[in-house]
Amino acid sequence: MNKAELKSQLKTLMVEGLKLEDVQPEEIDDAAPIFVEGLGLDSIDALELVVLVEEKFRVVIPDEEVGKVAFASVNALADYIAAQQT
Repeated sequence: MNKAELKSQLKTLMVEGLKLEDVQPEEIDDAAPIFVEGLGLDSIDALELVVLVEEKFRVVIPDEEVGKVAFASVNALADYIAAQQT
């Protein structure tokens, strides 16, 4: 899967998995922060998103420090997943 497909799947996963009613996947900026000022997600959403990503893409987010880097943006998350899957 290429990076564009991966980013598209991530955006759809976020919108559907977190039930973001007023957001369309294509509206999510690849470089925008996912949490707080980005999509306005909170800590509960963060936990849910980690579980969704780990299950769908079969990767592990081992700790909070890795999570902060990996979940900085859609771009960062796609890079993390791609690196873990190789």
